[in-house]
Amino acid sequence: MKRALMAMATFGGAMATALGAYGAHGLAKVAPPHLVESFNTAVTYQFFHCLLLMAVALWMRSNSSRLLAWGGALVVLGILGFSGSIYALVLLGTKGIGLITPLGGILLILAWLLLFVAVWRWERVA
Repeated sequence: MKRALMAMATFGGAMATALGAYGAHGLAKVAPPHLVESFNTAVTYQFFHCLLLMAVALWMRSNSSRLLAWGGALVVLGILGFSGSIYALVLLGTKGIGLITPLGGILLILAWLLLFVAVWRWERVA
């Protein structure tokens, strides 16, 4: 699981970099400003949550808590739901997919809360 989360984090970071570059240099030519802003928000959230995934994967090296595994899984699903649905809306014009965006956001919030609980249950190593 650690390796899978780290792989998803690094691949997600690479994709966020590529999508961010497109958002900064090409998207404004084909999309209205409010969609460019939404797209850039999706990129920002993806970056931050890929960093979180890296931290979770590293944390799992010293703590095998299932809360960490579930938290990491929710981060992945949250990125796909939140950022992925915005990308689909902006790049593909998929209208109904916007309903998935808040669900992705809820998954990200739940992931953070699970990780919060994991901190409080974490046994300190002397």
